[in-house]
Amino acid sequence: MNVHSMRSSYVSIGRQRIRVMVENEGAGRPLLLINGIGATGDLFQPLREHLGDRETIAFDAPGVGGSPAPAYPPTMRSIARLVAGLIHELGHDSVDVLGLSWGGAVAQELARRHPERVRRLILVATMPGWTSLPGRPAAMSILMSPARYYSSEYLRRVAPTLYGGAIRDHPRLLNEHAKLREARPPTPIGYLWQLSALRRWTSLPWLHRLRQRTLVLAGDDDPIIPLTNAKVMAARLRDGRLHAVEGGGHLFLFTRAAEMAGVIQEFLATGADEAKRHLAA
Repeated sequence: MNVHSMRSSYVSIGRQRIRVMVENEGAGRPLLLINGIGATGDLFQPLREHLGDRETIAFDAPGVGGSPAPAYPPTMRSIARLVAGLIHELGHDSVDVLGLSWGGAVAQELARRHPERVRRLILVATMPGWTSLPGRPAAMSILMSPARYYSSEYLRRVAPTLYGGAIRDHPRLLNEHAKLREARPPTPIGYLWQLSALRRWTSLPWLHRLRQRTLVLAGDDDPIIPLTNAKVMAARLRDGRLHAVEGGGHLFLFTRAAEMAGVIQEFLATGADEAKRHLAA
C-alpha cells in the first residue's frame, strides 16, 4: 500500500453532499478529523504528515469548501447525525475522533448522540459551548467574520491577534493555510450557519456522561479559547485527561504538528483493552 495515498471524493448523506478526503485507506483504525469554523479539511495536512500510516478521514463541513450549504440552519445535533452517517457510508462501525475548535463541539455532540460510532475522543482547542469562558475581545471580533478566508493579506495581518502562540514564527505554514483557505473558503451563509449552531449549544450539562476515553489538548496562549475551558472539560469528563501545551496558541496542532502527533498516537495506542469499556458502561 502507498503509505501516503490520498483519495478525495463526495458522499451524499440524505440531501447533503459532503466532500471527503481519506488518506492511507485501510491502514489501522481510522482517525476522523473535524476542523474549526469555516475551515476545509485540507488544512489538517501538516498534522497528517506526522501520523504515520494510520488512516485519516477529513471532510468539508456543510457550507465549507466543496460541501454546499444547507437551505436551513443546522443544529449541532443534526450536524452530528450527518457525521455519524458519513462514518457509516465510509464503511466503518466506529472510528477515533479528533475535533478542533468548532469541530470539537461537533465531536462532543457526536460522542453523545452516537456513542457507538466513537471509540476515543480527542478535543483540541475547544470549549463546552455558550457556557464557556470567552476569548479575548479583539480575537472574538475577528472570528465573527469569514473575511480571513477570502483575503490572504487580511489573514496574515490578523493571525497573531486571532491565533496567538507562535503563528507569527511560521510564515510558511501561514502562507500554505492562506492558499488553501482562499481555494476552498466557506460561503457567507455556511459560516453564519456554523456560528448559529454553536451559539445555541452547550455540552456542560451532559459532558460527564460521555463514555469515551478522552484527551483534551489546549494551549495556554489561545486568544480564542482560554485554557480554563479545557480544565473544566477535563474535570467534568468521566474518563478525561488534559494535556496543556505551553506557549500554544489556537493553531498549536499545526505549528507543533510533529509533537502533537506523538501525543495523539500515544493516547490512541495505550490501554487498548480499556477502549471497550464505553460499550459496556
